[in-house]
Amino acid sequence: MAEQTTSTIVIDADPPSVMAVIADFDNYPEWARGVTSATVLTKDGEGRAAEVAFVLDAAPIRDQYTLAYDWDGDRQVTWSLVEATMLKAMEGAYVLEPVGRSTQVTYRLSVELMIPMIGMLKRKGEKVIIDTALKGLKQRVESTPR
Repeated sequence: MAEQTTSTIVIDADPPSVMAVIADFDNYPEWARGVTSATVLTKDGEGRAAEVAFVLDAAPIRDQYTLAYDWDGDRQVTWSLVEATMLKAMEGAYVLEPVGRSTQVTYRLSVELMIPMIGMLKRKGEKVIIDTALKGLKQRVESTPR
């Protein structure tokens, strides 16, 4: 991955429970702030999403983009940009590590927009995206009956 922004959070659930929420794209609009639609386009041999089309409306950024996913069991999922309107590149990952009965989730993200942006501002934007996503994921996983 190119230079990236990283953040970590601990979620009170086991890795399979966390990964189940990450893999449930149909429900992203309920917890992933700004995502108004997430549609699985193709699946891999294990039935997990291989390509997903998203509609994002997180002012000032509005975009439609498709990501390709690569799953490593309940340990890690990585993604990369297939196509987009405003994004030139995106690579990211959720890495899950068991910590007792909880899971440490690390989110890595690198984004490049079609319009040039100062590196410091880009990293700050990535940090906001990551922190918002991790908080939403934590809230969703911990409020889901297991």
